Amino acid sequence: MDSHSERSIQRVITHICQNMGDQITIDDMARTAMFSKFHFTRIFQRATGVSPGRFLSAVRLQEAKRLLLSTSMSVTEISHKVGYSSVGTFSTRFKNSVGLSPTAYRELRGFAPSIPVASHHSSPRSMSIQGEVLQQTSSDYAEGMVFIGLFPDTIPQGRPTRCTVLDRPSAFRLDNVPEGDWHLLVQSVAPGEEQVIGDTPPTVAMHGPITIRHDRLVRPLRLSLRPMRMLDPPVLLALLDARQGALSAAAS
Repeated sequence: MDSHSERSIQRVITHICQNMGDQITIDDMARTAMFSKFHFTRIFQRATGVSPGRFLSAVRLQEAKRLLLSTSMSVTEISHKVGYSSVGTFSTRFKNSVGLSPTAYRELRGFAPSIPVASHHSSPRSMSIQGEVLQQTSSDYAEGMVFIGLFPDTIPQGRPTRCTVLDRPSAFRLDNVPEGDWHLLVQSVAPGEEQVIGDTPPTVAMHGPITIRHDRLVRPLRLSLRPMRMLDPPVLLALLDARQGALSAAAS
């Protein structure tokens, strides 16, 4: 993607973050980017991996996560602040995406007691995905717990198809992966920054789509962690609490 298009997409994301309580349409975003609606939608999808509408929804829920942890605002107030007219719709979408209700997320300080996975029965056609997560080379980042999840698309939300948690960047293996096209999404948060609301962004890695077929070999993957960027969709799934020794509680 050329630098002009990328700056246009970044301008739209900045506009979304500053005005998420408003009713923002795709037409509004296209005007901010100064592109036609069709061209804007195409380049936004290419830059972020998701549609403008899904990115907007993810940003709203990510801001709701931050407000639940850092303010005393009610769930109703937060739902309106991030652009939802119905608190019921907000609560349902939050739970489906984050894995906890807004109230439970606040009570648990943003940490999930476990990570439920989507129910797929093992079959002779299930396969494994294995590889290695590599340490961020910059000395400015201290890697902590590493979450690795397999999702049907590029937003880490809802129930992963398979997941695991490592205590540091290292080798991994996901077993009993069903046939389909999946995206592998990795997040590592520096020790003490597990709530992902501090000044230090998490480091991430992404790979996909990965096609799982019984007649296709999946080669070992090497994923290099890097600082999360503006164009990366937010990580919505509530992750495990490393401070309580939950590393062994990864779903399989």
